[in-house]
Amino acid sequence: MVLALVEEPSLAIRDFFFPRVTPRFLIRASAVGLSAYLFFGHVFTPFLIKGQSMEPTHRDRSFNFCWRLKYLLTEPARHDVVTVRFAGSSVMLLKRIVALEGEKIEFRNGRLLVDDQEIEEPYVRNPCNWNLPPRIVERGCVYLVGDNRTMPIENHFLGQASLKRIIGAPLW
Repeated sequence: MVLALVEEPSLAIRDFFFPRVTPRFLIRASAVGLSAYLFFGHVFTPFLIKGQSMEPTHRDRSFNFCWRLKYLLTEPARHDVVTVRFAGSSVMLLKRIVALEGEKIEFRNGRLLVDDQEIEEPYVRNPCNWNLPPRIVERGCVYLVGDNRTMPIENHFLGQASLKRIIGAPLW
């Protein structure tokens, strides 16, 4: 006759929430903690979107992850949405690349012109009346703008950013 030892449900619950602290448990907990730190700190950094400058593509108060490996082997391209280090390492901006280094950019009556050619922007929902005199994007830089063009141009953070400040792209 074989007797099976059945643990009481309350003991199983207690052991689940308050496990015995053994060397094996400490090693496993340390490995999980280190993996989470590396993964969420250096590969997929979580961030909260604050502001309306990227609407309707990215909504105010929504949550996303910055995929930091996106530009490890490639350069950012026109129309890419990127996360840009703004101040220090904790403040990031979410913007769209509209011009690359060496290109002439301007806004004329709300239309984006790059090298005197109008650029189609299907992600911009409503027309705007922005005017910005022509300027050349410097070497090693890109020109960034938000998608919500219904806001006055004075309310946007826009302009050139060094490629070194681009840290990744939103995951979705």
